[in-house]
Amino acid sequence: MRRDNILRSTSFRLALIFSLMFISAFMVTGLIIYQLVKWEFQQRQDQTIQETFAVIAAAYGDQDIQDLLVTVETYSRASNDRQRVFSLVDPSGKVLAGNIPNLKFPEGWSDVDGDKMQLPEHQQYRIFSGTVDGNRLTVGLSQRETKNIEAIMLQSFGWASIIVLLLAICGGVLIALRVQRRFGAVRTTMEHVARGNLGARVPIVGRGDDVDLLSHDINDALARLAATVDGMRQVSTDIAHDLKSPLNRLKMTVDEALAKQASGMTVIQELEAASSEADRINETFEALLRIAQIEAGARKSRFGKVDLGDVLQSLDDIYSSVAEDNGQRLKTNIGKPNEVILGDRELLTQMYANLIENAIRHCPAGTDIVVRCEADADTITTSVEDNGPGIPEREHGNIFRRLYRLEKSRTSPGSGLGLSLVKAITDLHGAGILVENSRPGLRIRVIFPRFVQ
Repeated sequence: MRRDNILRSTSFRLALIFSLMFISAFMVTGLIIYQLVKWEFQQRQDQTIQETFAVIAAAYGDQDIQDLLVTVETYSRASNDRQRVFSLVDPSGKVLAGNIPNLKFPEGWSDVDGDKMQLPEHQQYRIFSGTVDGNRLTVGLSQRETKNIEAIMLQSFGWASIIVLLLAICGGVLIALRVQRRFGAVRTTMEHVARGNLGARVPIVGRGDDVDLLSHDINDALARLAATVDGMRQVSTDIAHDLKSPLNRLKMTVDEALAKQASGMTVIQELEAASSEADRINETFEALLRIAQIEAGARKSRFGKVDLGDVLQSLDDIYSSVAEDNGQRLKTNIGKPNEVILGDRELLTQMYANLIENAIRHCPAGTDIVVRCEADADTITTSVEDNGPGIPEREHGNIFRRLYRLEKSRTSPGSGLGLSLVKAITDLHGAGILVENSRPGLRIRVIFPRFVQ
């Protein structure tokens, strides 16, 4: 993926938006803290000025102005750097003591520029002025320290904001690069799939984050797609293979009928054979279409409550005599009554009929075929089991393929679609199907989720 796409990537934009939100919150918080600290310094400064004013005013005792003058002069001489200013002015406006001229300060609090008080530096002073027995006493404190602290705080917040912004941008780029690398792997995988490599899979990092979950979902979808395509390829091959022989037989029968017709011989037998062959071909296509319809989920609209025990019992009544005529024994063991699921009764009946017919057709005389229905708190398990010859375990995964038959010569009747239809019906009902060796014989179990009202 090109780097010039980084700035347009969603991950970078989200990281940048989050960073801007964080910086905004940081600056708002800093501004609040700055104002609180400034207010606190102001309060402490005012408190210091008021305490100093109270101490100086307290020196005026017993109506002795001399003690007050001495106290003001002492404080003034102690402030050589002019960080503190003092002034004592009599009612006529004469400066009695202090280190600043009489500027006729207003009563109470005021902020005065140092230049107005003939002080050397451009400083702001916090001034409190009051009267002591008619004399105006003024006490002031330079705000230089406060301003310096405020400037340091503003600079600190400014640099901190710049550092946070740079870190946020760098972090956003790193996050975007990391996410783009992972999404780049997804794009690469999808490009391979688009070129026909259905075995390509998205690599899983293993952190269990949302990208890993998405990768798992994509891989599952690709696996199902590959299975579907492989199934379609296999079906196409099997259809071509399975229909080639009946079509050849049909052509040979028609050619034979034409030859007999030319010789003036009756062709009724050949026409009947051709009709039977065409019927078998049509049945194969109808079965394929039926499986496709079931897999598309079209029959879910017909779902209702179905008692599996009732379905199996009705099939036992039908196939017991068929098995007996074939020299076999069919037994049906049903557990508790009312083993209810949500499904299509007609399809479920056809599914179990296919399983029972499959066992009857492929097992020799003397075989016991047992149909069971058992339930627990969450599931209902049904099975069709026989003690016949069974099938090799390596073939268990193939028996549900369309048109697949263990007998490669295909001399026995059947289209190889019965168990494919069974698998399609179980998938439609959300059931699981297991093929197991019963030693001897074969067991096919179908496990349904129990219907909860």
